[in-house]
Amino acid sequence: MTKTFAEEVVEFNRNLHYSGNLPDDFQVLNPYLDNPETMIVMEKFYQKYYNDSHQRKFLIGINPSRHGAGVTGVPFTDTKRLEAVCRIKMESAHTHEVSSVFMYDMIGQYGGAEEFYKEVYINSPFPLAIVRKSKGSWINANYYDDKELFKDVKDFMIDSLKKHITLNLNTSEVFILGKKNADFISKLNKEANLFEKMTVLEHPRYIQQYKSKEKQLYIDKYILTLKN
Repeated sequence: MTKTFAEEVVEFNRNLHYSGNLPDDFQVLNPYLDNPETMIVMEKFYQKYYNDSHQRKFLIGINPSRHGAGVTGVPFTDTKRLEAVCRIKMESAHTHEVSSVFMYDMIGQYGGAEEFYKEVYINSPFPLAIVRKSKGSWINANYYDDKELFKDVKDFMIDSLKKHITLNLNTSEVFILGKKNADFISKLNKEANLFEKMTVLEHPRYIQQYKSKEKQLYIDKYILTLKN
């Protein structure tokens, strides 16, 4: 019997493990190992929205933030949106994540979570949270923040993207969040030949932080691009 999209994603997340090298001052956080409830809410989410075998468009982020998917296991979804929109409550953590605010405002205008997730799958080339030591505390980091870091995680990212593609994702056009992210995914694509066309959208965090007055324009752009 073929597995549903949901079962495939849950299995991918269950087996997620990074054991490669990392430069000093960087760490990888695996929410599925760190908090048993993450696995539970993540499964509920995918069973709710992905319990089918439809092909979907692939929306590619950078890597999870420690307040979004780094806690909930669901890309661009903090615990506030997980509960308020998806009706899945997380007891062990309470997070607010800037990118999640934009994403769910856009999803609301797209037609709602059910319609959006029926057509779109979101994940990242590096699907675990990365943190960096700064002035004695740990802060969010991107896989491309450091040359050595990118070199260390590159093969893992290619392997991860290949596994995502087998979930029944449309590879004729993928949607990349963030221009810098797109530059690096372009390098991976040249090496591994994963996608035919890459379309770049501004990253939700950038929009919320620097372009909040024009937010509606970006929401419209996302919807037009994804529904095209």
